[in-house]
Amino acid sequence: MPEFKDIQAAYKRIAPHIHRTVVMTNKSINTLVGASIYFKCENLQKTGSFKIRGASNAVFSLNDDELKKGVVTHSSGNHGAALACAAGWRNIACYVVTPQNTSGFKKNAIINYGARVSYSDALLPSRIAQTEKIIKETGATLIHPYDNEKIIAGAGTSALELIDEVKELDYLFVPVGGGGSISGCAITAKNMLTGIKVIGAEPQLADDAFQSFKTGTLQPQREPRTVADGLRTALCDRTFNIVRKYVDDIVLVNDEQIIDAMRLIWERMKIVTETSSAVTLAAILNIKNDLKGKKVGAILSGGNVDLKEVLTLL
Repeated sequence: MPEFKDIQAAYKRIAPHIHRTVVMTNKSINTLVGASIYFKCENLQKTGSFKIRGASNAVFSLNDDELKKGVVTHSSGNHGAALACAAGWRNIACYVVTPQNTSGFKKNAIINYGARVSYSDALLPSRIAQTEKIIKETGATLIHPYDNEKIIAGAGTSALELIDEVKELDYLFVPVGGGGSISGCAITAKNMLTGIKVIGAEPQLADDAFQSFKTGTLQPQREPRTVADGLRTALCDRTFNIVRKYVDDIVLVNDEQIIDAMRLIWERMKIVTETSSAVTLAAILNIKNDLKGKKVGAILSGGNVDLKEVLTLL
């Protein structure tokens, strides 16, 4: 389990390579919720998502022997693109396993950043099997999209920047997929602010984290069918233990609420976010009566969208 000092060290390591993304507020959304919402805009980050934070932290932590053999991961899009980008910065090989149903837009991004791509089924066991095959063939170092201390520490730097800028928050909302982002952000938030509540936002149609959190036992993934494609992964032992220790609650939102929240961000804030990113605002709107008069942080995790695909949702 990473500690706050690991997140601080990660920030020093990656700061020369990433954007310190803007924090935005919006008067009409604040009025709608009855609270002050501070959006950390990782949709404006390099590679279009927060994933470059963890990927660059991991890649710039490799030793010389690891660098020679390159890196490998499995990803539904954003982590694969981020790892390929970070690997390119160090001129090393990058192998990415991605599900067949991954957005064509995100597949192209992974390839364009220089990764060698192979494909798997949507469920996690298929991803893992293909990744292990590549490791045996190449000796590449696995950089797991969330079950990795360096990835979690890097992801936590988004909350570090947010809190450093805003100073005080009552709540922090973070999307939940595999749990890497919320793990790093929760560790950061609980170490920087006394009394802050960290809330996960998860799609109802990919609710393994919610079920795990409520039962106290890590639950298996069911087949995810949500429009929030970046959140179709499941918690691992590492992230589950961090979530249990640092996260106060997980709020479920349905696909209609996610799409409505994404539309609201596009229309009111004039920025592009993906469905997986909009879950934070959807969750805020879902429990807005509990947030009256509060200062609320929200991680907008990414903005990588296929416009042809997303416009059919809107």
